[in-house]
Amino acid sequence: MAYRNGVAARGTVKLDRPVSFRTSSSFKSKLPPSPSPAAGSALRRSSPASFGSASNKDDHAVPGRVRVAVRLRPRNAEESAADADFADCVELQPELKRLKLRKNNWDTDTYEFDDVLTEYASQKRVYEVVAKPVVESVLDGYNGTVMAYGQTGTGKTFTLGRLGEEDTSDRGIMVRAMEDILADISLETDSVSVSYLQLYMETLQDLLDPANDNIPIVEDPKTGDVSVPRATVVDIKDQLSFLELLRVGEAHRIAANTKLNTESSRSHAILMVNVKRCVMGSEDNVSSENGGPSHLTKPSRPLVRKSKLVVVDLAGSERIQKSGSEGHMLEEAKCINLSLSALGKCINSLAENSSHVPFRDSKLTRLLRDSFGGSARTSLIVTIGPSPRHRGETSSTILFGQRAMKVENMLKIKEEFDYKSLSRKLEVQLDKLIAENERQHKAYEDEVERLNVEAEKRISEVERNFADALEKERRKCQMDYMEAVKKLEEKLVSNQKQDHEGLVNGKCNGEEVSEVQELLQKEIHLRKVAEEEVENLKSQLGLFTQSEAGGNAEIVRVHKILEEEAQHKKKLEEEIIILRSQLLQLNFEAEQMRSCLDRGGAGNGYSSADSSMSSVRHSHPRDVGNGQKAPVSTLFEQVGLQKILSLLESEDANVRIHAVKVVANLAAEETNQKRIVEAGGLTSLLMLLRSFEDETVRRVAAGAIANLAMNEANQEHIMVQGGISLLATTAADADDAQTLRMVAGAIANLCGNDKLQTNLRSEGGIKALLGIVRCGHPDVLSQVARGIANFAKCESRACTQGIKSGRSILIEDGALPWIVQNANDEAAPIRRHIELALCHLAQHEVNAKDMISGGALWELVRISRDCSREDIRSLARRILNSSPTFRAELRRLRIDY
Repeated sequence: MAYRNGVAARGTVKLDRPVSFRTSSSFKSKLPPSPSPAAGSALRRSSPASFGSASNKDDHAVPGRVRVAVRLRPRNAEESAADADFADCVELQPELKRLKLRKNNWDTDTYEFDDVLTEYASQKRVYEVVAKPVVESVLDGYNGTVMAYGQTGTGKTFTLGRLGEEDTSDRGIMVRAMEDILADISLETDSVSVSYLQLYMETLQDLLDPANDNIPIVEDPKTGDVSVPRATVVDIKDQLSFLELLRVGEAHRIAANTKLNTESSRSHAILMVNVKRCVMGSEDNVSSENGGPSHLTKPSRPLVRKSKLVVVDLAGSERIQKSGSEGHMLEEAKCINLSLSALGKCINSLAENSSHVPFRDSKLTRLLRDSFGGSARTSLIVTIGPSPRHRGETSSTILFGQRAMKVENMLKIKEEFDYKSLSRKLEVQLDKLIAENERQHKAYEDEVERLNVEAEKRISEVERNFADALEKERRKCQMDYMEAVKKLEEKLVSNQKQDHEGLVNGKCNGEEVSEVQELLQKEIHLRKVAEEEVENLKSQLGLFTQSEAGGNAEIVRVHKILEEEAQHKKKLEEEIIILRSQLLQLNFEAEQMRSCLDRGGAGNGYSSADSSMSSVRHSHPRDVGNGQKAPVSTLFEQVGLQKILSLLESEDANVRIHAVKVVANLAAEETNQKRIVEAGGLTSLLMLLRSFEDETVRRVAAGAIANLAMNEANQEHIMVQGGISLLATTAADADDAQTLRMVAGAIANLCGNDKLQTNLRSEGGIKALLGIVRCGHPDVLSQVARGIANFAKCESRACTQGIKSGRSILIEDGALPWIVQNANDEAAPIRRHIELALCHLAQHEVNAKDMISGGALWELVRISRDCSREDIRSLARRILNSSPTFRAELRRLRIDY
């Protein structure tokens, strides 16, 4: 066995290139119509085991049957020499999409497929017939799956994963699919990311990061979507980076040389391409307050479509007699055949509309849950060989494809609103409107200020001119009047004096009287002229008053313009308020969506990342560099064990924590355990566990005790110093999952000692182990299951030796219901330990009635049929056959096991 494309020489390729290729114009295969109810077929009934059932389909889902195409591989050199005198076992009729399988020289079976591809079909034609419709559906927002199934050596990897480095026409479906995806999307708004995995020996491994070799499969409890969150995800920007990624993955994929294929894949390869596209919705006009259309438009709501393309290169099914597999390769072949068998069972159940589909029997079927009976558009290509020596494998492959054609999927587009993009767009539009409003408001204020200054200047000038003219005329009239009055007074005085003298003289001069009268008339005339001048001044004053009224009219017009601008400003402010309210609403919806997603993601349990104690249990000191020792070992030699143990009693909490971590690392190595116990390290650790409430100290101390408990000699020391009761107390008080895992691991190690069975029960160890299941963390439950299996095994050994009799302590302490409930747990370690515990409990007839009443008999029957380990299946069958009580109950229930 070797890694594909590794340092060793590759040898020959899995499928030789065809001698010649028949060119044909490309065409797109269409989805055939779903079978009508009149034909007797119906959609698969809803069941809890299938997320593709009718109860989970929404109104926008459309039916889509699994499309199946068959491809014939040309004869290779070995077959041409060995089967030269024999005709091919298959006859293709591509124009009728029909295939004939020869039973013998005179009898054939005929099968119809969606497409039949001869040995001369080019890689381009295979892609356009099989994968291109699926890729186009992925670009439209649907999930899609392209899968290759067939016997080993029939060309599955050539069809899917060929890079075409030597000849571009040999490019496989993976390369061509990525070319179409990158050509259709826009890298500015869309994104493409890729993960490349392999399922080897029922372990999911990362081909892009070989160190990541045990990736868990996570299922969403609400939607049923399957994801692998710990897998490496690489963003793809161009085709060259994708080709380099495929080279890295193929180099890490495991392959081996068998009799049927010089480079046989020993794992299922899974390429996951995640496509995220942004789609803009239509724009709507925003209505104004009076119901009419506004000049603003409601921005289009951006949608995000998330789709996934899964390309699965299944490992080839093989018969051990023909492939010659042995040793580790035999175990690999068993795992491959078991996973393919589980896939076949699921497809049979879906094709027969069964109420239960066993998706959980294999990690492969769990990963392909959406591809068969789910919401993905699925296309299957089955590859066959022409050799009559492999007619049985060819017939099995053809029947697999026929059953897959009966599976009906319900296709759904997965899209959601892009609230962040819409919020950013609204914020930009709001900023533009605010800036425009501020500019208009500033221009409006500047214009009003200018008009006010100009009006005030004109008014003050008119008032000043009028006041000056009025004052000038008033002074002139006053001066003229004063001079006229003075002259009249002087004349009057002179006349009075002359009159007095005339009276005295007794003389009356008529000429003087006429002169006085003439002067009087002149004075009257002057007075009239003055009155006319006053009237003229009054008229001028009226004209000035009218000019002032005209200035007031100009001010009124300016005020009217100001009022109109104020109304326009108010309208803009109202529109800004509308936009702000829309923004607040969208932000609120986004927050609600985010909180819902957070609540949905919160149910995934604890992170699978190890805590600081992972290094305590699994990181052993080893040599690094040029003969240098690990830091802990170096510290152990330089400082000394007694000095390290003395630091456990330090008053500084940080010093104490570091000291207990160093002791835990030292305890992980078996050579140091005896010295630690002899130096009093076990006593110090138990005191820390008893006296300190710091969670970190308790967790690391429990991990160190668990490491020491792996040694049987140390287990008795732990029991003598009251370690069992102390571990039980810690299990009852602790809530941290990592602390409970360490405590459960320590108790589980103690459960494997035959001499401690009675002490474990009397000091509360078994009760504490059963109480830890409240945590629910898979790692904690795995340790609990291991402890129960160890305890049941010791009980079984004691009963066989005659040391113990009577019912099991586990049954008396109430462990049987939890054992039965978790016997079929999806986590393999938990399931394996519980299956062993059930078999050990069932070995003694005294426990049979309790196990029957508790439902354990059904689990024993299941284990005897479906357990993945042959030794456990054989043990379960042997127990069922040897127990009279079990046999009688099975006969009563009419169960054939």
